[in-house]
Amino acid sequence: MNFQDLIIKRHSTRRFTDEKLSQDEVVTLIQSALLAPSGRHRRPWQFVAVEDKEKLQKLSLSKTSGAQLIAGAALAIVVTTDPLISDTWVEDAAIAATYIQLQAEDLKLGSCWVHVRERQTADGINSEDYIRKLLNIPLQQQVICIIAIGHKAVETAPAKLDELEWEKVHIDHVKTPEDAAQELIDACQLESMTAERKKVVEQKS
Repeated sequence: MNFQDLIIKRHSTRRFTDEKLSQDEVVTLIQSALLAPSGRHRRPWQFVAVEDKEKLQKLSLSKTSGAQLIAGAALAIVVTTDPLISDTWVEDAAIAATYIQLQAEDLKLGSCWVHVRERQTADGINSEDYIRKLLNIPLQQQVICIIAIGHKAVETAPAKLDELEWEKVHIDHVKTPEDAAQELIDACQLESMTAERKKVVEQKS
């Protein structure tokens, strides 16, 4: 699968089969995270790979909503980062998490980003504190997100290129949505926007 096919096909997966991941798949996923770029090559991140079903169930309770899917995953990679190591700690962790998701898709696995930072459990406990206690994560390591991974229970349709919001891309300076989209289409020799897309742009302007 080439990179363009990879990013077109990747979608968040919220339903997984019961099939476990192989050791090679887990190693490949972690390796991809460790290969991610970081500001000044500081690599402030750390990763906790969780396969234990009981802990996956407990991680699924780390937020009021949006985390339940973790219970059905084969693997959860908790992405943490240290603000004392780099001032780009949030960005570095987000890039590493994205690398994990793209690697998962390349392995024909499903994944979903579960946001943790500045979230709470149903009991009002800070989500980071809840996860930190559960997994023995040091206080200085901030928990950014959890990437839930497993074999896809359902295949989703690939992204539709004719629905891309070209009006959000500007050349040289910000323009109206209509002008921005048309200028980019002309410059890149892209096909004209669909009639439906034009309606959406007109409604926003």
